[in-house]
Amino acid sequence: MENYTYNSIILQLEGLRASEEATYPVFVFFLLFYVAIMVLNIGIFIVITTHRSLHEPMYMLFCNLPINDILGNSIMVPRLLMDILKSPSQRYISYVECVVQAFSTHTYGTTSHTILIIMAIDRYVAICNPLRYQTIMTNKTVITLSALAWGVALLFISILIGLTLRLSRCRTFISNPFCDNASLFKLSCEDVTINNLFGLIYTVLLFGSSMGSIAITYIKITAVCLVTKSKMLNSRALKTCSTHLSLYLIMLISGLIIIVLHRFPAYSDYRKIASLLFHIIPSILNPIIYGVQSSEVRHVLIQVLSFKKSRAVKDV
Repeated sequence: MENYTYNSIILQLEGLRASEEATYPVFVFFLLFYVAIMVLNIGIFIVITTHRSLHEPMYMLFCNLPINDILGNSIMVPRLLMDILKSPSQRYISYVECVVQAFSTHTYGTTSHTILIIMAIDRYVAICNPLRYQTIMTNKTVITLSALAWGVALLFISILIGLTLRLSRCRTFISNPFCDNASLFKLSCEDVTINNLFGLIYTVLLFGSSMGSIAITYIKITAVCLVTKSKMLNSRALKTCSTHLSLYLIMLISGLIIIVLHRFPAYSDYRKIASLLFHIIPSILNPIIYGVQSSEVRHVLIQVLSFKKSRAVKDV
């Protein structure tokens, strides 16, 4: 018979399961990835915000992504690293901290979608209405789009987590490397039909609006390129849109893998690893892809590195 502990303020996390021999290699693996996430995202954010040549709507909207990557990983990964070094029986977490972690985890995932949606809007205006781009994509518009991206995500996640907080808890064990909404409401012995229903609606709306808006945007951009037959326009569209589409596909595929694996309990261990990689892989690739594929960002980075190299030579 299962033992029940009602409304306990201390929970136990399963954490990341690893053998004793693999503990330190796994710790170093995730630590290096976390350091890479921080360095790359903080670096590209500083480069964009401190160089006036990059103060364009496309880059200012992109700045939302490194902010989201930094916040999303700073709450989840350090806690994961701490738990890796603890024995499974000592991986305790307070209920409040678990709720905060779940809120930040889902906000990270949702905001990744909404930010890429507003970036798609910017690309649509730039390519389909180039003569009106400066009058449409003003600083006010950039701020409004950014606020909408974060506001919509925070609203949906507040409802999602709020529905879980209303439930009483009769269990204390979270079978996951970190806290998320599903792990929290599974602690309850009450009926969670509403939670499952809203979770389904939220997922369908998020992925439907995300994939729909991206598809419509790129269909219209493709139509404009085919009609105008301008080599300059086509080259510009390919250069800027390929970067945005690369970021979107990485994020989308990572999220879909987790959703598919949720339907197969036998592969729960793979799902847990995939959920961790969903945070890590896109967060590392986002700044790399934007830095490599965007000629303006790449040019500024080369200038910065060349300047530091020349200063180092002079100092010697």
